[in-house]
Amino acid sequence: MRDRGAWPGIVVVVLLAVVFLILPHVYGNQSLLFQMMTFVVLTQGLNLLYGFTGYLPFGYVGFFGAGAYATSLLVLHTDLPVIACVIGGGIGSIVIAIILGPLLRLSGAYFSIANLAASQIMFFVVSNGNLSKITGGPYGLKIDRVYAPEASYLTMLAILLLATGLAAYFRASRFGLGLRAMTQDPVSAAMAGIDVVRQRVLVWLASAGIAGLAGGAYAWNLSVFYPDAVFTLQISVFAIVFALFGGVGTVIGPIIGAASLYLLYNGIGISFPQGFELLYGALIVLLVLFLPNGVSSLLTRRGVRVF
Repeated sequence: MRDRGAWPGIVVVVLLAVVFLILPHVYGNQSLLFQMMTFVVLTQGLNLLYGFTGYLPFGYVGFFGAGAYATSLLVLHTDLPVIACVIGGGIGSIVIAIILGPLLRLSGAYFSIANLAASQIMFFVVSNGNLSKITGGPYGLKIDRVYAPEASYLTMLAILLLATGLAAYFRASRFGLGLRAMTQDPVSAAMAGIDVVRQRVLVWLASAGIAGLAGGAYAWNLSVFYPDAVFTLQISVFAIVFALFGGVGTVIGPIIGAASLYLLYNGIGISFPQGFELLYGALIVLLVLFLPNGVSSLLTRRGVRVF
């Protein structure tokens, strides 16, 4: 991070660590804090791909669900420590991303729809009753013997710091500058010596790995879950809207978007879902019309450099 310095990223990471270590002692609902962290991680992971390469994955939840199932199966069928199983969930999602690598040959809506279809295929596979002896089928999986809310909370926090650190690296490093250059004009970037294919694949795998790690920690925290809980498209929709609201291609934008909108969802959406859907729809329309670069662009317009 020589060109812009590592300090802004370090400050953001340290602040996140302090905030989410202190909050459980101030606010008693640790489950809500865990859920918020989960969506911040997913929003940041999606930001790595969309914000720095322009590939919008409608089926991002597929990596999340794959990580949850890979972690749970490792817990059930091996004697590995749970942390190692969560890491295995991240590796499992990376393997899925490698298999789906040819999707990167597509662009725009074609990539988004193909990615969505891939996530739905994964959902139908794990929920298939014929595979219930392996995946639990529609009955889901149960790993309550390793239930540990405190440990899973700290694990999700570590994943959040990792995702934010990666975003900070993308934002400030030459690697990140190359990503933004090829997003603007891949042909010119390739002529300038940037390995466009390699860098896209690396970001694709990193984004998938973050979602897989988050899915693993989420499964550990829930301990009992059904396919719908980790493959619901609502997760992808939330991550996309949160990222767009805060501002993609930045480090703090996805954090602001995920934290603020998730709190709004818990304040309104659970008790008054119809009103929340109306508010959400209006918010998206206003966002597209007046703030296409997210709320962070309000600071940029006033001369504040958003990290």
